[in-house]
Amino acid sequence: MKTYEVFLKKSGKDPFTHAGSVDAPDDEMALTYAREAYGRRSEGDQMWVVFRGHVLVADEIELEMADRTHKHNDGQLVAELRRATSGNES
Repeated sequence: MKTYEVFLKKSGKDPFTHAGSVDAPDDEMALTYAREAYGRRSEGDQMWVVFRGHVLVADEIELEMADRTHKHNDGQLVAELRRATSGNES
């Protein structure tokens, strides 16, 4: 048996969310089990069923980011640039 992770998405712009896991002998049965376990109550409009062995997992080191000001932009720099360029237009 293989373990598969199940993700559901509701309509609109909602993101996919983890619904749970299923154990199945192959991909086809995993989809069947996932539909039966997580799709019966119309909890989502779309479903992803992913073999756990194919899920990429980032550890803490891979998630560390350098201190980048553009990641925490409060809009001031962009506003200053717009003011500077708007005054130079003819």
